Amino acid sequence: MFKNYDPSKFYDEMLESTEKPKNHYKSFYNILANFSNHELYEKHEVAQLSFLRQGITFTVYSGEQSTERTMPFDFLPVIIPTDEWSRVEKGMVQRVKALNLFLEDVYHDQHILDDGIVPRDLIENNPYYYQQQAAGIKIPLDNHIFLAGIDLIKDEHGEYRVLEDNLRNPSGLSYVYQNRFVMRRVFPEFFNQHQIRTLEHQMSLLHDSLKSHVPDHSESPHNPTMVLLTPGQYNSAYYDHVFLAQQMGIELVEGRDLLVRDDVVYMKTIHGLQRVDIIYRRIDDDYLDPEAFKPESMLGVNGLLKAYHKKNVAILNGIGNGVADDKAIYAYVPAIIKYYLDEEPILKNVETYLLEEEQSRNYVLENLEKLVVKNVGASGGYDMLIGPHASEHEIESFRKKIIEEPHQYIAQPTIKLSRMPAFQNNKFYPCHIDLRVFVMSGEKTKVLPGGLSRVALKEGSLVVNSSQGGGGKDTWVIKEGGE
Repeated sequence: MFKNYDPSKFYDEMLESTEKPKNHYKSFYNILANFSNHELYEKHEVAQLSFLRQGITFTVYSGEQSTERTMPFDFLPVIIPTDEWSRVEKGMVQRVKALNLFLEDVYHDQHILDDGIVPRDLIENNPYYYQQQAAGIKIPLDNHIFLAGIDLIKDEHGEYRVLEDNLRNPSGLSYVYQNRFVMRRVFPEFFNQHQIRTLEHQMSLLHDSLKSHVPDHSESPHNPTMVLLTPGQYNSAYYDHVFLAQQMGIELVEGRDLLVRDDVVYMKTIHGLQRVDIIYRRIDDDYLDPEAFKPESMLGVNGLLKAYHKKNVAILNGIGNGVADDKAIYAYVPAIIKYYLDEEPILKNVETYLLEEEQSRNYVLENLEKLVVKNVGASGGYDMLIGPHASEHEIESFRKKIIEEPHQYIAQPTIKLSRMPAFQNNKFYPCHIDLRVFVMSGEKTKVLPGGLSRVALKEGSLVVNSSQGGGGKDTWVIKEGGE
């Protein structure tokens, strides 16, 4: 199967050598070997059609145009042994706990800024720092992060490193479930020989985490009305919004479905107005309330922030969370963990250069062809330079950007991202992968077993984002004693 596959150049998740799988992949490898190439191709095609028939799509925007696409799927799963996952889980809980304490601090007492651990100007000049709208507010459970999506990679030594924190509106949770559904449907043979931690009941935990954020002045604290606020069907993650609302059993609403009266939020129904207690919003801060943010917003609800300030409604994730998942703040997360928890980070960062520092900036400008440069406010793989794969024109363009706006960019070494086989174009070839882990926080913090494994399906590419040609894989966490 893998006669032309070379796993030696990068850390490989599945193979030790061309025909030798790693221990936790042996059962899967042996089953895979029983299929002919034609059978694998047919099953691969059935998997892609399953996504299309179920309407599992996302929208890619390019200039004035938008294109609806299905998420490309690869059937070779990422398998994570029990002991490895245990460490990931502990690292996720630690990181999200520290970042929540950081958010609570910067919007209240600001001890970490007074003590000089994080530079004050990084917060005060941050476009996602909403002091006027969010400072000093007492929120349910003092919890700003209801759902986090933390991106992990493995380096050339097979060690997990945190690539990025997503604390605003992390997307992709629906694809975790659909990847598993399609995998079970197309390849039931694989599941008979593996004991995998199930995704069942995880949506109940997400529902309970959401429900635990009842605002102080709710009239129904034991049975709050909860809604998911979406920008609408033209949003790139709309499928994600529909899926989560359905699975949690809450109403999917747009801004026009809500109104605020006497600082209380109501939902319009055929039976009249119904009071809303908790809003899981998938709308960015700037568009939530035209009175408090952008006046031209057609997506939000007038007066929503007043109801929030009066503790009549909870808004999740918290307003202003972007100040903690900014790519410049990322460099300080190890210090943040140490400051609030007095612990060393369980999962390390990727080394990061802050370009406002002259010495770091000079080094980066001299070595752009070796480094990855990212815009601190961008996501989805946009406004990013991958030096080793860039043209001279692209490198010079980024050089100008850095000189003009050094505070807007960070740089990192080009990590040798781990790889594993993908079956595309009727053959196996190595592709780079990462893993988005979802962390749910309420009265307790829970980590979804596995997560969204994303794969750079363009041969040789390092970009895993679906909007940039990436796809997904199912992620299996082996139960203790399961292999």
